[in-house]
Amino acid sequence: MKFSFKSIFSINPASLTFCTILLVVFLFLIGLPILDLIELKTYDRRFLSRGQVEPSSAVVMALVDEKSLDTEGRWPWPRSKLGTLVDILSQDGAKVIGFDIGFLEPDENSQLGFISQFDQKVDDLDINNAKLADFIKESKQHADNDLALATAIKNSSAKVVLGYFFHISEANLDYRIEQKEIDQQLERISTSKYSLIKHEDQKLEVDPFIRAYAPESNLEIFTTSADSSGYFNVSTDRDGVVRWMPLMIQCGEDVFPPLALSSAWHYLDRPQLMVKVAIYGVEGIQMGERFIPTDENGQLLINYLGPPKTFPHFSISDILHGKLPQGTFKDKIVLVGATAMGIYDLRSTPFSPLYPGVEVHATVIDNILTQNFITRPKWSKIYDLLAIIVLGALTGIALPRMSALRGFSLAAGLFILHIIIARWLFVHFRVWLNIVYPLMVLAITYTALTVYHYVTEERERKKIKGAFTHYVAPNVIEQMLENPDLLQLGGEEKVLTVLFSDLAGFTGYSERFRPHEMISILSDYFAEMTEQIFTYEGTLKEYVGDELMAIFGAPLDQPDHAERACAAALAMRDRRHELAEAWGEMGRPQLKARTGVNSGSMLVGNLGSRYRFAYGALGDHVNLGSRLEGLNKMYGTEILIGENTAGLVGETFLLREIDRARVKGRVTPERIHELLANSSAALAKEREQALSCYAAGYEAYLQQQWQEALDLFKESLVLWPEDGPSRVMAQRCQIYQETPPPEDWDGVFEHISK
Repeated sequence: MKFSFKSIFSINPASLTFCTILLVVFLFLIGLPILDLIELKTYDRRFLSRGQVEPSSAVVMALVDEKSLDTEGRWPWPRSKLGTLVDILSQDGAKVIGFDIGFLEPDENSQLGFISQFDQKVDDLDINNAKLADFIKESKQHADNDLALATAIKNSSAKVVLGYFFHISEANLDYRIEQKEIDQQLERISTSKYSLIKHEDQKLEVDPFIRAYAPESNLEIFTTSADSSGYFNVSTDRDGVVRWMPLMIQCGEDVFPPLALSSAWHYLDRPQLMVKVAIYGVEGIQMGERFIPTDENGQLLINYLGPPKTFPHFSISDILHGKLPQGTFKDKIVLVGATAMGIYDLRSTPFSPLYPGVEVHATVIDNILTQNFITRPKWSKIYDLLAIIVLGALTGIALPRMSALRGFSLAAGLFILHIIIARWLFVHFRVWLNIVYPLMVLAITYTALTVYHYVTEERERKKIKGAFTHYVAPNVIEQMLENPDLLQLGGEEKVLTVLFSDLAGFTGYSERFRPHEMISILSDYFAEMTEQIFTYEGTLKEYVGDELMAIFGAPLDQPDHAERACAAALAMRDRRHELAEAWGEMGRPQLKARTGVNSGSMLVGNLGSRYRFAYGALGDHVNLGSRLEGLNKMYGTEILIGENTAGLVGETFLLREIDRARVKGRVTPERIHELLANSSAALAKEREQALSCYAAGYEAYLQQQWQEALDLFKESLVLWPEDGPSRVMAQRCQIYQETPPPEDWDGVFEHISK
């Protein structure tokens, strides 16, 4: 299929492919919601196909589960109980305690309320008793659950990180928060903001961070006691699945980190923390030597490790009652959250539609500590575009050249291959590449070209079969039927290879065999030789008497046309030798033939007149091929090839330069080579030595060292008595010894006969 400017504006495989690629690239750049949603689902399937990954041992969870509620009573518990939990975890050696629970309102404890009412009544009755006042004060302190928790947090040897959340949009609230209240809330979390934000370009006009309307922070008694705070907001895609964790949210003038990042930061002993902002948006977060990649808005793709309970779950009731071995939490990050029915913070994730929210934060912490990130690098979009273009182009180029079954196999193979590559890169390199759009361009291109092929197939089949049935092998005709654009019924100039083969002494057999026997022998011979030509997809030009001519490289383009012609010549020679043995037993003649092969620029096509035309080739290099076939008789060889052909076949075949000759009817001399065998063929040791002697003798011959050349050619004949070129060159050396050539002799021998 040729892609040209003209072909784009007509309905053909090229234009259909081009338009399909253009359409899908456009849809990819603008983003079609339904296709983007399908891509998200393929992303989830990649997690499921990868399977579960073992997490690090650094993160565990202390949970308010069903067992805890049965043991400790209904939720919410008095915060003094959580204070006890903090004390136990701290004493057991926990390094960080993170709360996926907010302490946003005072603990409504009935005992504290009663004592406060009693204190008020004492004041109303004007009872002034110092001991009573001390008793009331002490009772308040013991009954103040918020104070108990705050004290436990303050005295904890483990770093305590509190969780809170942001109201992202004012529109989502049923009420308006006063600016004074927002400022107070921001003040409470001000010690937990990012202290360093590095901008690559200070002139960045658009702020890349996700913005929040207002924070809903913990009570001041807790924020002043804890080491830091972090929000527990997560991002959901349009299908409600949590795939991203925003690692930075701006509220007011400051930018704040999430609970997971703050917990990991304290676990790593608070290395330098810096947000990096490039000209296109957020680049990521530098945490000491660790770098955390994000998208341009500062969101991290969560690398989920498995289904719920991938991380260790511990019931808080077991912790409070000392049922766990000592040291269970030593040097751990302990996330405190809830999984009990009714207070369950449920999230939909790639692994499960019911996934504990606290385990999402545990996963992010593990990703940071192990540097095990899923990324969508900046080059991925370029890769996705190239995948769309390459898959579309490959399908568009290859499909018109194939049968329906092969075309379907190719499309299915490319379809599966792209999925395998995308999954492999995801599993082994944790890179997210698009699957949907490249597969869509493949599917649309395949469908469009299949319909086009169905509509035009019958007309093209009749056209091609009528033109080439008698010229080429059936498999070549099938290729033409699959690729009608390659067919040129008129003449065109191309670089091709021609093969001429003529039987030696066949005319003399007419005295021994009757005409119908001669025709039968010749028919059988041509059938065998044509089969070899068709095996290498050559085009049979004609039979003339006992000679045949074949073309390689037309009508279908064959970049390796020279190699095909040489391989066919050797196959014809080998088959002829086999026939000689079989026919000898039948009383038929043991046929010998001479073959000439030459490559070059020729005029090829349906040539002739309005009365009769035939497919063939014309030109100087065609004539040279015929001359080479005739020169075999002069040199006693079977297959001679021209220097153009020798240059094209490279090291694929074993060649021998025979002579530099000027054939009759041509001014330009030619380096003539003998085609001996495939390069992989094993020659007898004596023959290899004979070839070496010939090469050395020919070199001496060119240097006009006649005696040395003669000795070497004779040595070659001793090793290989049947070698015609050695005999011819030895005779020529003897002649030149007696009658030397002119002083300006250039090594070229001029043949005066065909």
